[in-house]
Amino acid sequence: MKPNKNRRLPSLLGVLFAIVLIAAACGGDDGDDGDASPTTAPAESTAPADDPPADDPPADDPPADDPPADDPPADDDNTIRLGIMGECEGAFGGFHEDVVAGATLALINGAGATSTSADTALDGFSGASVAGVPIELVGIGCGDDTADRAIQEVRTLVEQDGANVVIGPLSGDEGIAIANYALDNPEVTFINGISGAQDSTLAVRAPNFFRFNGDGAQWNAGIGDILYNEGGWRTAAVIADDYGFGWTSAGGFVADFCAAGGQIVSQVFPPLGTTDYSSFVQQLPNPDEVDGYFWVIGGTGTNASLEAFLNAKGDLTGDQHAGNLFFSPALADALGTDIAGAYVGGFASLPGDITTPEIEAYLASADAAWDTLSGGLTGNEPGPPSTALGFGFAYGYYTAGLAFVQALEQVGGDMSNNQAALREALSNLELQAPYGPITLDENRQAIVDTFVAQLVLDEASGEIVQQTVAIIPGVDQTFGGTYSTETDPPERDNTACEPRDLPWQGNSIPVIDGVPQR
Repeated sequence: MKPNKNRRLPSLLGVLFAIVLIAAACGGDDGDDGDASPTTAPAESTAPADDPPADDPPADDPPADDPPADDPPADDDNTIRLGIMGECEGAFGGFHEDVVAGATLALINGAGATSTSADTALDGFSGASVAGVPIELVGIGCGDDTADRAIQEVRTLVEQDGANVVIGPLSGDEGIAIANYALDNPEVTFINGISGAQDSTLAVRAPNFFRFNGDGAQWNAGIGDILYNEGGWRTAAVIADDYGFGWTSAGGFVADFCAAGGQIVSQVFPPLGTTDYSSFVQQLPNPDEVDGYFWVIGGTGTNASLEAFLNAKGDLTGDQHAGNLFFSPALADALGTDIAGAYVGGFASLPGDITTPEIEAYLASADAAWDTLSGGLTGNEPGPPSTALGFGFAYGYYTAGLAFVQALEQVGGDMSNNQAALREALSNLELQAPYGPITLDENRQAIVDTFVAQLVLDEASGEIVQQTVAIIPGVDQTFGGTYSTETDPPERDNTACEPRDLPWQGNSIPVIDGVPQR
């Protein structure tokens, strides 16, 4: 296999935090740095608003930080050159090895690849092929949450390493940037990793960009309805990371909660990567002024923001706090067991208390390959009763890799005619994934089942665990007509708060003791 001349996988940055996921077709997603705004303009224009835009290097030159590389290989319809867009720096840098492992595990399970312990995935990966067509891993990109860096890295993968298929990225605004890059590079097929900003597929709509995971709004379907009808909330405050995924996730909660009859009294948006959240928490109403708080703070900021709330506003209790995928049993380690009772929005992946033969087979395959996938994962032991955030990110990349393998099998490895057959197969694929089938809409965006869970106190162990309470079936990106190609994308607080009917109201599937009551 061709050695990577430009990058080596860094050593694992350490376990940031273990977080339980509760959803279907993970992610998420996914985050980016600062105030980068979604746009359908060329990707180079997506630099954070507070920073001067970085000049991209000319297309025929390597990025400034990389040494000169050989020209990419000449195009060959029978050669599949895979690049993986990872995340080795920034707020989610500690999950780089997880996402690379997820993508390579799909090729182990579906394409006969082998993986051996090595310093890098490039050194340890070999032997993948589908329908007799070999798949060569030619490069691994090193993202840092920002759109500018994502463009620099994906250009290296495509324009220097010669990748004609790219899996990734992890982070929201990175996904928007790469979807825009896809518009200008129609000869390459891009399959999203786990990034969850809405714009990547609903606004950009690149015909060669596919996403087999939900976006941040889809992942919050049903939780607002449950908080209103089961939790008794009538008013809520939202605190969310200030970037594409944070806006999308907050928008989904607002649409769901207000559809049920709730009111949003305040929304606060700290930049991703904030270390001192005290000034942002001070902007939230006091506990006696609102029924509840919804948290969309991820990466290294989750515990820091909640601790700032404890210091400024008082106790965190499960009846008054809820959140998206970053809200988890792990919070109890730092915050105490009073968080029991809190509801958590779905991450489209890995409900730890629901098992099927497909889930068990997937977890066994991951466990068997664990020690040879990019040097090990931050999630440690996968599977129930709790699933680490890193393993959830890995699952998002796994489903992307699995979609690639299954579509390639359907077309007999045909990569001719600008990969037309492969893209047609991806567009129409009913992905047979461990946590349930996934299909795409006309914008090549996943339609997914999502999950709502609750953090509960396990009496036997005295620990906080996750318990799935509902499945929300068939959530599409329009969010029941809330969004369309004609609406403005979610931004800081532009999702309308209005009562309305949503398709899943009254149609969710209860889950009792891990068993869906279909």
